[in-house]
Amino acid sequence: MATWGATGGRATTGAADDPAVAKLQALIRIPTVSDRDPERVDAAAFEAFGRELERQFPLLHALDRTTIAAHGLLVHWPGASAERPVVLMAHLDVVPVEGEWRHPAFGGDVVDGAIWGRGTLDDKGQLVAVCEAVETLLATGFTPAQDVWLSFGCTEEVSGSGASDAVAELTARGVRPWFVLDEGGAVAHEAFPGVSTPIGVIGVTEKGVTSLELRAEGRGGHASTPARRGPTARIARAITRLDASAMPSRLPEPTIELFRRMAPHAPLPLRALMSNAGRLAPVLARALVAAGPEAAAMTRTTVAVTTLSGSPALNVVAQTAGAGVNIRVMVGDTVEDAVDHVRASVGDEHVHLDMIEANEPSPVSPRDEAFELLEATISAIFPDAVPAPYVMMAATDARFFTEICERVYRFAPFRMTKAQREAIHSYDEHLGVEDFLDGIRWYRRLIEGLPS
Repeated sequence: MATWGATGGRATTGAADDPAVAKLQALIRIPTVSDRDPERVDAAAFEAFGRELERQFPLLHALDRTTIAAHGLLVHWPGASAERPVVLMAHLDVVPVEGEWRHPAFGGDVVDGAIWGRGTLDDKGQLVAVCEAVETLLATGFTPAQDVWLSFGCTEEVSGSGASDAVAELTARGVRPWFVLDEGGAVAHEAFPGVSTPIGVIGVTEKGVTSLELRAEGRGGHASTPARRGPTARIARAITRLDASAMPSRLPEPTIELFRRMAPHAPLPLRALMSNAGRLAPVLARALVAAGPEAAAMTRTTVAVTTLSGSPALNVVAQTAGAGVNIRVMVGDTVEDAVDHVRASVGDEHVHLDMIEANEPSPVSPRDEAFELLEATISAIFPDAVPAPYVMMAATDARFFTEICERVYRFAPFRMTKAQREAIHSYDEHLGVEDFLDGIRWYRRLIEGLPS
């Protein structure tokens, strides 16, 4: 029996020598860091990534390809039928490096049974797993039962146009996917306090991302003669009022089903509560709020103050002060609900609300034949895991595909510990070698299992 280490990777002899590992290492070493300002993007790195991807996966690149948003890629693999096409997604851009890493962030080192580096989990590991599964199937002459499209974005981390451009291209070609699968979710170890069984969480929806800026203006002046309730003071008061308020908590249906499925694996004191999550939803919601910020975020729309601006000098009273507010809109709420909550909580007509971006929550995808295929594939490759739906709290490129598809799911077929999940967008991001290889096997199984 394999044993699991701190990295979530299994100690297996020779796994690190698998050719797929070297492919992921090569692509991790190319720093495809995205930025909202196109002038700050290293286009040469993205171009180098594209060349390396083609070098590593020549059969895939012999298929019909379309460049999307400068450095993204849309690939068409014809199947025996085009009736129910499938889109497999990933993205090649990464966030900047921060913090003190145990191993170089763009080194791609294999240490202690894991591949280390920015993008191993988000999202080059998934991209390479998809590509390796397709490449090896192409090498055998395999034809999928349905058309398979690969959509690899290059602007996901900055909410750029890559995904919407891909949707526009598919629409122009008359493609209406049967289902779409993107990042998000995982075979999550330590998914819930007291539950030791890994949960294969499949995102059936995601919160809507909305950003506001609170802005207060005034005369400003010399810091030696400050007036009461100047712009900075108003913004400070607005922030404390927001921090003291919270939107109502409740459990959406996917979360209720998640708890029902976890219930048999929960400690006895929690088992009855979780198995009756539908009937006891208000009680469970209150318990989650009390359990801390991560659990509380499962129950409601969240409002976080993230950026601040004020005076340009220590001895100058600001003429304009501002605060950025990031809102994650829960399924069942709307952007309007969230904005109304912010306005009412701030309670100051002199603090203006400027909308930066507004995105409603994604529609909830059905748990029908397509979802059951994902569940069955999880059970085949990860027999100890419990497949379950959930509400994804982060944003993905998948949300744009809801325009052309009602079955949009979010799942990365990798085992991840809590520490690994915390490393995403942070430091020491790493993926177990055997976990990576299991992800490749998962995609192969999924493609081979597409129904005719």
